[in-house]
Amino acid sequence: MPFDIEKVRKDFPCLAQRVSDRPLIYFDSAATAHKPQGVIDEVKEFYEKFTSNVHRGAHHLSEIATSKYHEARAYVAKFLGVDDDAQIIFTRGTTEAINLVAHGLGKIHFRPGDEIILTEMEHHANIVPWYLLAKEKQLVIKVAPVADDGSLDVLAFKALFNEKTKLAAFAHVSNALGTINPVKEMVAFAKDAQVPTLIDGAQGVHHLPIDVQELGTDFYCFSGHKAYGPSGIGVLFAKKPWLDRFPPYQGGGDMIESVAFDHINFAAPPCKFEAGTPNIEGALGLKKALEYIDHIGFAKIHEYEKSLYDYAVHRLNGLKKVNIIGTAKDKVSLLSFTIDGVHPHDVSSIFNHYGIAIRAGHLCAQPLMKRFGVSALSRASFAFYNTYDEIDHFVAAFKRVFEVFKL
Repeated sequence: MPFDIEKVRKDFPCLAQRVSDRPLIYFDSAATAHKPQGVIDEVKEFYEKFTSNVHRGAHHLSEIATSKYHEARAYVAKFLGVDDDAQIIFTRGTTEAINLVAHGLGKIHFRPGDEIILTEMEHHANIVPWYLLAKEKQLVIKVAPVADDGSLDVLAFKALFNEKTKLAAFAHVSNALGTINPVKEMVAFAKDAQVPTLIDGAQGVHHLPIDVQELGTDFYCFSGHKAYGPSGIGVLFAKKPWLDRFPPYQGGGDMIESVAFDHINFAAPPCKFEAGTPNIEGALGLKKALEYIDHIGFAKIHEYEKSLYDYAVHRLNGLKKVNIIGTAKDKVSLLSFTIDGVHPHDVSSIFNHYGIAIRAGHLCAQPLMKRFGVSALSRASFAFYNTYDEIDHFVAAFKRVFEVFKL
């Protein structure tokens, strides 16, 4: 069946609104994606019909909530190619997932002088936790460089490994460049060196099919709100031996077997890492979002989003003073750019006047901004609910920027 863009757009009610008296054109899905009606309805149904806590009640509502919560975890596991859903930890998002891993590894894995390998394209969420841990444990952070086209210098990445390397953590997809890293090759090299790996999948999981067992990575994490699901819910996949060895990340209810003032027995994973009342409705909404992605299919998503990106680049080619940053061969549908003499915040403001939502700023990737000699970028990120007509309006808005700044 061909991709039915009009049918898809009707599933996303937020897209029907107007901004600045113009139809909304939402090109900021890399920051937060809109939600299909099924996700909204699932969260609404939880509040209207079976609001209750999980695991702790023997009454009807709690049984429904608990069953659905377990089903959500099982579906996430299936979506990631995981055969044991006890290896799926629900978090608040990618940021908390990475912090959880940093906390666990910091307790059992590192010694002073050990090294962590990152890349120049990392989001702050995959820099700051390791920086804090490095300061605490006297570790060394090494950084793999990015080439001029925005691709990772894989040979330089591999050259950073030595007997002191104890972790490699890297993005599946750059949030600022759209670059798809060769994560399978990177993980395989690290595994040969007996170095565990963490993949930040926040920008990958909704664009690309993921099989973490095929990848072989020790940790993979993502956020629900970028994958058409609710905010405040995320996922950490971690191999069972790590979860068994990690101490609890937080203490509270639902992560224990028994409690006394002089001794506590902790629950087995995943409960061991999910202290307190979880984001139940978030987990249910996330399941619906992933089901929606599965229903469309990654093949159709990839083909359509690539065509949008290619069309946008074609339309922008030749426009004066427009510089596309990040032109790697393997990319998702994300386009970052600068306009000579115009700050990205001004570009975003003018675009907003025409109902076009784009991102502007350092994109939580300040080291990458420094690498490319800019303080900020403008970023348009396309999703499978966007259209060619929207891109035409997007390109037309550049002319208004040129007029305002007399370029």
